[in-house]
Amino acid sequence: MRAYRLADFDSLDSLRLHQEPDPRPQRGEVLVRVRAVSLNFRDIAILRGRYPRRSVPGLVPVSDAAGEVVAVGEDVHAFKVGDRVLGAFHPRWFGGHVPSTILRDSYGAENDGWLCELKAVSQEAVVPLPDALSFEEGATLPCAGVTAWNALSGATPVRAGHTVLVQGSGGVSIFALQLACAVGARVIATTSSEAKARTLRALGAAEVVNYADDPDWGRTVRALTGGRGVDRVVEVGGPGTLGQSLRAVAVGGEIASIGFLSTDNPGIDFFQFKASGAILRNIAVGDRTLLEDLVRAVVATGLKPVIHRVFEFDAAKAAFAHLESATHVGKVVIRLPG
Repeated sequence: MRAYRLADFDSLDSLRLHQEPDPRPQRGEVLVRVRAVSLNFRDIAILRGRYPRRSVPGLVPVSDAAGEVVAVGEDVHAFKVGDRVLGAFHPRWFGGHVPSTILRDSYGAENDGWLCELKAVSQEAVVPLPDALSFEEGATLPCAGVTAWNALSGATPVRAGHTVLVQGSGGVSIFALQLACAVGARVIATTSSEAKARTLRALGAAEVVNYADDPDWGRTVRALTGGRGVDRVVEVGGPGTLGQSLRAVAVGGEIASIGFLSTDNPGIDFFQFKASGAILRNIAVGDRTLLEDLVRAVVATGLKPVIHRVFEFDAAKAAFAHLESATHVGKVVIRLPG
C-alpha cells in the first residue's frame, strides 16, 4: 500500500509518500480501505511544530477518515467485509471519563494516522457510515463535526431561542453554524472577508461581524443581542480571541474553548473572566458516543457537510497547502482511489 509520512516538522516537503507492506487485521480488528480523509487545523499545527501536545516525527498524519472494510480478524462481530465505516477521532474513548491513554492513542501525533490506503484498527474504533453520506462527507465528521456537536451540547444543550457565536469559516465553525440552525438557534458569525460573510449568511447566519474592520467585535456581538450577550461561544481562536469572547458572552453563558488559531497571546484578564459570569469549558473533540449521536443527527436533519475542495491522494501536499492558506469555507478533503 501507499502511505504518507511526516518525516519532521520543517515544511510541506517533509510529507513524503512511501510504499509499505499491506497491514493485516489482528484479533478484534478490521482492515479498512481508506476512501477519503479530511484535514483539520490540527494537521497544520503538527506539520509546523505548533501542536501544544507531543508529536512524534515519522508518523502517518491525519485523524479523520472514512472507508470500507475489506477484511476482518478473528472475533470480529460488529462489522463484515463491505461495510462502510468512519473512524472515531479518539479510538479508545468510548464514553464516560477520558481514558488516561488519550494522548498516546492520538492519530497523527503519537500514533499513525489515516493518510494511507489501508489501515487496520480495532472494531471498537470505527462506527457505521450511513448510505446517506458519501465517503467524502463522512470523513468530515470525526473531528470537526464531533467538536461542534460537543460545543453545542454539554450540561445545557443549545436549543431553539438561544444565540450562538461562531468564529470564522473553518470546519468546526461551519458545522456549529449548521447544527445550531438545525435546532432553531440564532447564529452570529465573525469573519474578515465579505465573500465569506455572504457564504455564512447563505448557510444561515443571522448576523456577520467583520473582525478585521471592528477590533472590538465582542461588544458589537453583545449589542446585536440587545445587550444580553450570546448563550454559547464556539471559541476556535484561542488566546487572541478569548478576550472578545468574554465581552460577547451572556452572564451564565458558556464559552466552548476548542482551538488555537490565533498566534497572539495577550493573556487572560482574570477579573474580566470573573465579571463575565461565564462558564469556560475545554473541549477535546469527543467520545465515540458523540460521534454516533452526530451521525444520527446529520442523517435525520439532512445536513450536508460543507466541503470546500476535494484533492486526489497524489495531491496531498497541495491539500495541506490549501488548508494552510485559510481561503476555505468548511472542510478540505483528500480522496483515495476505490
